[in-house]
Amino acid sequence: MKSNRLPAARTDNLVIRELDDETLVYDMERDEAHCLNQTAALVWQLCDGQRTAGQAARLLEEKLGTNINPDLVWLAVRQLQKFHLVSQAKKYPSVSRRDLVLKYAPAALVLLPVIVSISAPEAALAASCATSGQSCQTLPCCPGLGLICQPGSPPTCILG
Repeated sequence: MKSNRLPAARTDNLVIRELDDETLVYDMERDEAHCLNQTAALVWQLCDGQRTAGQAARLLEEKLGTNINPDLVWLAVRQLQKFHLVSQAKKYPSVSRRDLVLKYAPAALVLLPVIVSISAPEAALAASCATSGQSCQTLPCCPGLGLICQPGSPPTCILG
């Protein structure tokens, strides 16, 4: 049944770094960085558009050495979808983190998929002060560098 299949993982315009028990993903289109814990990363790797949640749960059981319910897979998929890391074509089953914790605690606490995300500002927006030789017309001179704004056209930061 096609509706039970997991979505395909998105891989375009992403920088991916795998660490010991987590995966870091930087989305170059959205300027967002995501840290996937081991469970979320494994589910993301299993998202190929062909597997079902049940098949993914069995593969996770082999990898993690514990029983995995397909609901845990769907919870991870919903999080991956929220952060634009899987195809967005349709709605997938909604699973409550709270319900999973109550149903499978305390083991579920360790296995719950977790994605921590931050937005990275564009380079131009990340600058908070101008450095030596730069215009101080729109940004103040960096005070920690001992710079002052020299009048002129345009005004420029110089060592003061």
